[in-house]
Amino acid sequence: MFIGIGTVVNVATVLVGSVLGVLIGHRLPGRTRDLVTDALGLVTLLIAITSALTVGDAALSDAVGDSAPVLIVLGAMLVGGIAGSLLKIEQRLEGFGSWLQHRFSRGDSESTFVEGFVTASMVFCVGPLTFLGALSDGLGRGADQLFLKAVLDGFASIAFAASLGWGVAASALVVLVVQGLMTAVGALLGDVLPEAHVTALGATGGLLLIGVALRLLKIKQVAVADLLPALIVAPLLVQLLVVVRN
Repeated sequence: MFIGIGTVVNVATVLVGSVLGVLIGHRLPGRTRDLVTDALGLVTLLIAITSALTVGDAALSDAVGDSAPVLIVLGAMLVGGIAGSLLKIEQRLEGFGSWLQHRFSRGDSESTFVEGFVTASMVFCVGPLTFLGALSDGLGRGADQLFLKAVLDGFASIAFAASLGWGVAASALVVLVVQGLMTAVGALLGDVLPEAHVTALGATGGLLLIGVALRLLKIKQVAVADLLPALIVAPLLVQLLVVVRN
């Protein structure tokens, strides 16, 4: 499979889900949607654990020492989490989505298309899985995360389109642009960063995915967006240790 396949599949599921939503309305039982979400949460947890366990890869251990990889991920999560919390990333993202909805929702039928477009765009593109999945795909580590997101977005688009119409389908363009850009960034990093740095980034991303899984399973609403700076901190800590060791 080629780099970017995850975004292509995601766009397709949003379009198909939108069509189904417009055609079948609210016929999908709520318990079915909940069961599908739980199943996806469990699969997300499996993929997250697999990604997090790459912290034991030889490329990272050889670069920073046998005992340092876990400490690097720990440091990245702590420093990144503190930075994200102080910057209020999650709160700002949620506030931005609420502002857009309020700005374009005028309570009349003519605004339904725009409301569907804005609402779906925020749900499909603001979540942490957007960034984690697209970066992983771009780094050449597979599109499994985006495939999961594609299924989630497909079911969500059915629900949105059932009440908001064809504006939801238009949000597929935003998904294409945002995730396409993030995939390109991942591909660029894969060409620039050494294997040890990419491994640390992937292991840290795996821990963030565990947070996503906990949210899907309704166990705990982890503020995963506030932890996103950890993806920047992890390779920086690897570089710092490499310099110190040399």
